[in-house]
Amino acid sequence: MKYILTIVTSLGVVGFSFSQGSNPSTGQGSKAKQLQLNSITTAVPFMLITPDSRSGAMGDVGAGLSPDANSIYWNTSKLAFSKKSFEISMSYSPWLQRLAKDMHLTYLSGYKKIGERHAVGGSLRYFSLGNITFTDQNGNKTRDFTPSEFELTGAYAFKLARTLSIGVNGKFVYSNLTGGTQTQGANTKPGIAGAADISFSYYDTDLKMGKKDVEVGFGFVVSNVGNKISYSEGSIRDFLPMNLRIGTSLKIHVDDYNSFTFGFDLNKLLVPTPPLYLKGNDGNPYMVGKDNNVGVVSGLFQSFGDAPGTPLKDDKGEYIVQDGKIPVKKGSRFGEEMREITFGLGVEYWYNQLFAVRAGYFNESYTKGNRKYLTFGIGLQYKVFGLDISYLAAFSRLNPLGNTLRFTLHFLFNKKSAAKVDEE
Repeated sequence: MKYILTIVTSLGVVGFSFSQGSNPSTGQGSKAKQLQLNSITTAVPFMLITPDSRSGAMGDVGAGLSPDANSIYWNTSKLAFSKKSFEISMSYSPWLQRLAKDMHLTYLSGYKKIGERHAVGGSLRYFSLGNITFTDQNGNKTRDFTPSEFELTGAYAFKLARTLSIGVNGKFVYSNLTGGTQTQGANTKPGIAGAADISFSYYDTDLKMGKKDVEVGFGFVVSNVGNKISYSEGSIRDFLPMNLRIGTSLKIHVDDYNSFTFGFDLNKLLVPTPPLYLKGNDGNPYMVGKDNNVGVVSGLFQSFGDAPGTPLKDDKGEYIVQDGKIPVKKGSRFGEEMREITFGLGVEYWYNQLFAVRAGYFNESYTKGNRKYLTFGIGLQYKVFGLDISYLAAFSRLNPLGNTLRFTLHFLFNKKSAAKVDEE
């Protein structure tokens, strides 16, 4: 019980401190309101929704944690270090329940170790947006439809050395949001895409911190790199949610019965930031930033340095024009690039590998979406059967993510024998 109280108290203090920084009533919150709101949007955002309860309870942290079946989403390369021969995981989460009661995300994943160096796996993610009623321009009902999306993933992990591994995923994405309904005189169609992930891991379970055994993990993942999606016969195509994730973890074995794991993840969308279209004080329109109507590869690299920044205004509150463009505040472009990075931190306590308590915090900048929330959860493990439950507590009462629950069942099977891996 002492360990449980320590976890809950520590994460509560950390989360409260961050939340005060985003409160509009504070000085920092007032400063945030002066910044230009410029969120990045993509097609099929369901590909970035945390599917499982373990990471969902640890502030959406997962790149560097110990391997499990849900590593196919977080970091496939970790599977090469798994001590289990086979695992299946099933997760379910009602989604945005404050907006609709019939939206949900379902996730099924599993893997199989092949020898000591290889692992193969796969996952299926299904997202239902609930029932939607379509109407014509006069408001007359035309049909009912349940939009849905799914992602099918094949995964492979290979151990390069005792502590290093690489993983690759191939994905097929299908998004049917309109059911072919004609909207605004245009025919619509499902969006279809192919995508790939590549991941790397460093994972060492043979370390000491004083007299305590410790495990250290580090993960680097580039995910969802694939073709743009179109929902109509026109030329408008949207980026997939290409993403860079870097994470680390530290597991401390306090004694034979108690252990703590601390995790930290950084995420950045590898999607171009939309430019700002503003009217200068000379009455002419100007673009601030870079054109985001580019190809996939160009957009991926452009995403590291295309933030528009904060445009300068004159005494009348109009945008200044100098040398045929609107200048921005010095250092504001770099500042906006940094605000595009989200982070999560979490802690996990295990007692005798039977019972776990978890907590975490997730943060996103005010100007990029303002997702800020605490997460909590528990885990139970008995022989081959495991159950995880997580709960998301948003700081704002109006946040549609508030009170989100996730449920995960998993089945683990140990290897009957283990051969030693050749040292490289």
